[in-house]
Amino acid sequence: MSLFVTLDGPGGAGKSTLVALVAEQLAAAGIPVFATREPSDGPLGTVARHQTATFSGTALACLVAADRYHHLAAEIHPALAGGAVVVCDRYVPSSYVLQVRDGVPLDYIRQLNALAARPDLSVLVTAAPATLEQRLTVRGVHSRFEHDGSSAIEAQLYDELADVLAEDGFPPYYRIDTGEVPPQVAAAAITDRIRRLSSRG
Repeated sequence: MSLFVTLDGPGGAGKSTLVALVAEQLAAAGIPVFATREPSDGPLGTVARHQTATFSGTALACLVAADRYHHLAAEIHPALAGGAVVVCDRYVPSSYVLQVRDGVPLDYIRQLNALAARPDLSVLVTAAPATLEQRLTVRGVHSRFEHDGSSAIEAQLYDELADVLAEDGFPPYYRIDTGEVPPQVAAAAITDRIRRLSSRG
C-alpha cells in the first residue's frame, strides 16, 4: 500500500538524515520507497532552494507552491501510483512556518497550498532550541531563514500552526525529538509507524 509521509521541523532538527535512514530501513524490509525533498531538485525547486536571498515574501511563496504542484505531478503522485511509500523532506507545514516568518499572510499561504495532496503521516522533527542552534553553528546555515534564534521561532510556529494545519486537512503531527534519541532510533520509530499504517490498509 502506498503512503505519503512528510517530515517537517526547524533547521538543524535532522530531517534530511532521518529521510535517508527511513528510506534505507524501508528498502531493507522490502518496501518500495521513494525519498524526495522540497523545494525539489527540479528547475523551480532549485531556484527556490538556492536563491532565498533574491526572492522573498509573496514571490518566494508562489515559487515554492509552483514547485510543489510540479513536484506532486511529476514525481510524488507517480511514485504513489506505483505502490511506493513516498518520504518527503519538508512539505506544506514548512511553507506555513517559513512564509509566515517571511511576512506572507497566513490566509494567502493556505490558499496557495489548498490543492496540494495531504500526507498520510506528518512527522514533526524537533529538538530543544539550544540543541538546534548548536547544530546550525556546526553545520552552517542553508538559507537566510537560518540564523541566531531562528530555531526557537520556528519551533514555536510549528506548535502555533498545528491547529490551522488540522483545519486544512493535515494529520496531527507525529513528533520526534532528535535531541532525546539518536538518528537510527528516531528513524526506526518513524519506520514502525509507517509499517503500522500500511498494515491498516
